[in-house]
Amino acid sequence: MHILITGAAGNIGTRLRKLLKGAYPRIRLSDVRSPTDLRSDEEFIAVDLADYEKVKKITEGIDGIVHLGGHARRGSWDTIHKSNIIGCYNLFEAAYRSGVKRVVFASSNHVVGFYPRERKIGVDVTVRPDSRYGVSKAFGEAVGALYADKHGLRVTCIRIGSVKDKPIDQRRLSIWIKPEDLAQLVRIGLEHPDIRFEIFYGSSNNEAGWWDNSNARRFGYHPEFRSEDFRAEAMAAQAKLPPDPIGDRFQGGSFCSDEYDADRKW
Repeated sequence: MHILITGAAGNIGTRLRKLLKGAYPRIRLSDVRSPTDLRSDEEFIAVDLADYEKVKKITEGIDGIVHLGGHARRGSWDTIHKSNIIGCYNLFEAAYRSGVKRVVFASSNHVVGFYPRERKIGVDVTVRPDSRYGVSKAFGEAVGALYADKHGLRVTCIRIGSVKDKPIDQRRLSIWIKPEDLAQLVRIGLEHPDIRFEIFYGSSNNEAGWWDNSNARRFGYHPEFRSEDFRAEAMAAQAKLPPDPIGDRFQGGSFCSDEYDADRKW
């Protein structure tokens, strides 16, 4: 397969392009800025996802796309709209027009951030985004479903938790995913013959997890890493953090407490 990774200069893109290189020797990389550690044997094309014609060019000759590109944190509506709404639509439309067979879309746990922490949820729940960023990722999932159902694109949406080498606080004990486990989910999306449109949670084997990831396991996902192995360290770090009465109630954490004033409206 010849694959494209958008958002290749970001944290997740930087990790995944190294982990996927052995599986896919032909990888095209794209971002608005060049990766700082770009190698001479790597193909990189700088593209703003809001420019459809340029997006169309980078999708030509590609079999599968790992779409990580866009604004990856909270931001103004104008910023989110350009990068994650217009840019996401452009990516799926260009993929369809270029004959791309598969797209793995980097969705986010913030699509469902306003579920309480004591509730375990699967992939069939109503979205409850915790931010404009979460709304944009819910939009991406919906666009992916449209192109899968209407045009036959094979789409996998991964609601990614926290991609780090280890969980860094109590919340991350529930949502952490080791980069190697994320690479496994990406490969399922790019290769599994039965993928049509699926949603997975991007989490490792977390005993404290809030998500039912049986759908990913149905396609052969076997996470190799456990957040419990880092519990003592994560809880020690948690003890140094200030309390967040709203964020500590909900799965989205501080994304929920930011701008929150609902308790004054009921």
